[in-house]
Amino acid sequence: MSILQAIKGPAAPVVDGTDGDCGPQDIRLGLTSSTFGPEERTAMIEVIDTGMLTMGRHVREFEERFAGYIGGKYALMVNSGSSANLVAVASLFFRKEKPLKRGDTVIVPCVSWATTFYPLHQYGLKLKFVDIDLETLNYDIESLKKAVTPDVKMIVAVSILGNPCRFDEITGICKENDIILFEDNCESMGAKFNGRYTGTFGLIGTFSTFYSHHISTIEGGLILTDDYEIYCLCKSLRNHGWTRDQGPESPIYRTKEDDFFEAYRFILPGYNVRATELQGAVGKEQLKKLDGFLKIRRQNAEYFKELFKDDRRFIIQKEVGESSWFSFTMIVRPESGLNRKQVLRVLKNAGIEHRIITGSNMLRHDVVEYFDYENTGSGNADTAHDYGFFVGNHPVDIRDKIDYLYESLKSVQGATV
Repeated sequence: MSILQAIKGPAAPVVDGTDGDCGPQDIRLGLTSSTFGPEERTAMIEVIDTGMLTMGRHVREFEERFAGYIGGKYALMVNSGSSANLVAVASLFFRKEKPLKRGDTVIVPCVSWATTFYPLHQYGLKLKFVDIDLETLNYDIESLKKAVTPDVKMIVAVSILGNPCRFDEITGICKENDIILFEDNCESMGAKFNGRYTGTFGLIGTFSTFYSHHISTIEGGLILTDDYEIYCLCKSLRNHGWTRDQGPESPIYRTKEDDFFEAYRFILPGYNVRATELQGAVGKEQLKKLDGFLKIRRQNAEYFKELFKDDRRFIIQKEVGESSWFSFTMIVRPESGLNRKQVLRVLKNAGIEHRIITGSNMLRHDVVEYFDYENTGSGNADTAHDYGFFVGNHPVDIRDKIDYLYESLKSVQGATV
């Protein structure tokens, strides 16, 4: 979606899209919806009229409101969820006590998006891949426990497609073994485990505000932490690695007497991944709507689960805690007699967009040849990779489209619906 399209509207969400594998006919159920209305349009125009377009007041206000909503002390906005992961990982190498070092081992799930893994590789960490639970699509807890060895310094917990991890188990593992917990929560804004928002269980949590996610700033992401040193490190790394906006109380550097030099003093090997005022202004409007978006997504999910609960052809995602239901995953049961190509052909012909589950099994992608990694087991991840797909959920009522999905899949030969 272009900036011009975003500014123009639409006035109400639509459930069409072009991001999935579908035929040339009209899309009947897309993967994404626009959540922009007149409020976002007005907010962007007001920013443009001020002439102040780079990171400023609107970004700061969005950060403060987001932290207040989710329940963290410090939020920092960047230009994408991927950049949030990059900056957050980098910060752990520069903290004063127990910094990560190149060669340290970090546990990761086999199934996640690519940029869960890339910053870890780019900073020289060894990735230890752990299998998933086929129903929740998150860590298989027993496999996770077995993967913990003295060389493991961090666990990356990814709540896949809105579904919370078992944080009671994972936080216990981390505390018992003095391991950092890093949450990649980019797919799961608004999800809760035991009444607490995901993204707040770890030392650091990351979020995405990409166009297709729970709220949208077109592109964008956030880092959340209760650790002031980590917050200061991330703030510097986001902005060229310089000292600006740190303040005299910052724990990561000491001011010098030369004010002229101080304004452009570089202390960390950072990046320029700043957000724009347009993103901050839109984020404030979107955050006001998040509760409503989540309510509708969950209503759609209850309807989806009710329709497909007894369909033995498919494994549907088992909810842990309160999912924010990014999408609806379906895995063709290997014993059903179906193959995925049959199912995807029906979806394509019906105008129902679909795609692989997140990035599917990262161990099956060519890029893994560049990683320093260990595979502790990936049988369930392979099944999700070979038999799984997802279709879109939306922040508008799509029960009629879920009916259409259900009726379309009836034609696929297999076990009794």
